[in-house]
Amino acid sequence: MTDPSSESEIIRRIVEGEKQLFAVIVDRYKSKVYGIIRSMGLNHQDSQDIAQEAFVKVYRSLANYRDEGHFSAWLYRIVVHAVKDLQRRNRVRSASNEGPPEPSHQHTPEQLVLQKEMQREIYRQLQELPLNYRLVLLLKYTNDLTYEEICEITGLNADQVRNAMHRGRKSLKKQIENKGGIWFETYIKG
Repeated sequence: MTDPSSESEIIRRIVEGEKQLFAVIVDRYKSKVYGIIRSMGLNHQDSQDIAQEAFVKVYRSLANYRDEGHFSAWLYRIVVHAVKDLQRRNRVRSASNEGPPEPSHQHTPEQLVLQKEMQREIYRQLQELPLNYRLVLLLKYTNDLTYEEICEITGLNADQVRNAMHRGRKSLKKQIENKGGIWFETYIKG
């Protein structure tokens, strides 16, 4: 997690004219932003385009950012709205089979291969879930956001988020088991 005070300082300095510091913000969030966009069903090219568009919107809106919550939640809300705007314009093409970038923290080559394969399979299964389930699961487990932040980003109330989380985990477990896989609670903690 990033240090919020240094992030606030960076944002303040950008607003005051040190525009080159925006690259720090982009570097911190580009992978997660891309992952969220891909999880919403966009292909690689559209995901890159929307990420760029979202970062431009963030940059233009930094002066209006109120340091009342987490910057990441504010950023992700802009990203989700940018994707929904694109989908409303009916220009969404189907997503390709490639998954989001996959960080690895395993030590042996065998563990690395197994982890990547599990991540790919979970990502494939997530793509079959309804968008609201998929989005709340990814915001919670890949971006480590709170329920309140997820509510802010998605526009759902707390009960709807809890419901989508529960149903999403349940659906994901069922999908994995129906395809002969073994569900481990460590995949997505309930």
